Amino acid sequence: MAEALHWRCISGCGACCRLDPGERHEAIEALSPEQRELYLSMVGPDGWCIHFDTGSSSCRIYEQRPSFCRVDNLATLFEVPAEQANGFAIDCCRQQIRCEHGGRGMVMKRFEQAIRQPPSEA
Repeated sequence: MAEALHWRCISGCGACCRLDPGERHEAIEALSPEQRELYLSMVGPDGWCIHFDTGSSSCRIYEQRPSFCRVDNLATLFEVPAEQANGFAIDCCRQQIRCEHGGRGMVMKRFEQAIRQPPSEA
């Protein structure tokens, strides 16, 4: 029987904050014109979001971040059926973490541990 995985964000990752348009074609194409304009305005000269704090690997506007920055909204953005949203978010994070931190690094290991935990009670 397959292990149940549950997407969750981990602190100190920030892989999704790498907004470089040259690396995020699919993401940019999925945005509305207004979202695309906001997205591109958030890209710093180094390709990272201007709101990403490299010292703490965290978002300075996390509570007010745009909807396209919310991984749990990715399924809607990419028109993925609700029953596939969890797996889609996990796959997106794995891809970004692999690109930014490597597939065998501590961030990937922490993410893999986190998604194996049962969902937290709300």
